[in-house]
Parts: sequence; C-alpha cells; structure tokens
Amino acid sequence: MTVSIMLADEADLVLKGIQSILQDYPKFDIIHSTRSAEDLLDAAQHFQPEIILFNERLDPLIDVLALVERLKQAAPNARFIVIGGQVDGLLVRDLFACGVSGYLFSGDDLCNCLIATLTTVLNNRPYLSPTANAEYLVAMQSSTRNWKLDSEARAVLRLMAHGLHVNDIAAQMAVPVRRIYWVRQKLRKRFGANTNEHLISMAVTEGFASTDH
Repeated sequence: MTVSIMLADEADLVLKGIQSILQDYPKFDIIHSTRSAEDLLDAAQHFQPEIILFNERLDPLIDVLALVERLKQAAPNARFIVIGGQVDGLLVRDLFACGVSGYLFSGDDLCNCLIATLTTVLNNRPYLSPTANAEYLVAMQSSTRNWKLDSEARAVLRLMAHGLHVNDIAAQMAVPVRRIYWVRQKLRKRFGANTNEHLISMAVTEGFASTDH
C-alpha cells in the first residue's frame, strides 16, 4: 500500500531534490507538488493526502502557523512536516503544539533525514532533524519557553510592522490598550528584542510580519 504525499516549496530545486530521494522508495507516492500556498490548500482539500511536506516560508503573506491551521481544516487527517531555513526552538514548539508532526532544518542532510521523518510520523511519533532537535532542547530550557505565538500575538506583530501605534492597534483589535502593551512586551522577550524596530525586524525574518503595506 502506498502513502500519498504532497510537496510544497518555493524553490524548484528543493522539490526536485525531494522527488529524487523518494523515487527509490515506491511506497511513497507524490500526488501533487506546488510552489503556491493557495494551490497547496486547494489541493490538500481535493486530494486528502496522508502527508503534506512544505516549506515554512511558502507564502510571505501567510505565516507558517496560520498555514498549518488552514491545512488542518483542509485535510484534517494529514500529517504535516515542515522544512525550515532558520531554526527557532520556540517556533518548533509552537508548530508541534499546532499539529505538526515533523520539522526538518534545511541545513541538515535531507538525504539522511527524509525517509526517517516519513517513517516516524507515519508511526504517529514526532521527528526533528538533528539541528532542529538541538535548538528545541535549548529553547525548552529558556525563560521564554511558556510564551506562545498565538493568533493575537501574530496579529499585533503584523499591525506593528505596518506602522500602527499601540492605541491604533488596540482600537482595531477591540481590546484594551494595556493588553497591547502586555503582548508587545511578551513579544520582545519571545524574539529577544530590545526595541520595537528590532522586534519587527526579527518577526519579518521569521515570516510573522511584513513591512509591505
């Protein structure tokens, strides 16, 4: 019996590399590959694959946690494996809490990790590639380990990146101003930022905000 897999990455080279690795394993059947988040969501709903393997920066307008949430709605029985280029142990924690089964750091050797990842998640066990696992363990020892990037925090980040001030953000989100100050302070700790500018820069780097209006 074959296992249906969907691939999504903005780089053709990555897609071809994964396809090349899996061609020697007939058990794994790549039923669709794409470079678009919206196409991935549509195809996931249509094909209902068993595994979806995708890049965390697939779409600059959709942060990876939001994409996972939408994929869970589109294909609730699929297992999700994320490929990331910047390892953040706290983000890995958030992804697993959101329903991701595996995380591969693109700097690790995918040839050695990919089959192990697929096999492990099919057995309903989590998988982290070596670098991702090391960063996750370090993050779990940090003082910020309990602070999660929930939908509220990500909304504040996006609005800050668009130049809105605290009062404007509170009005737009219909919450007290003190709530926005609290979230902003937590976000600074989460990203290790001392200023709003540094916070926004870090959030943009990790794909949770965009300075494009």
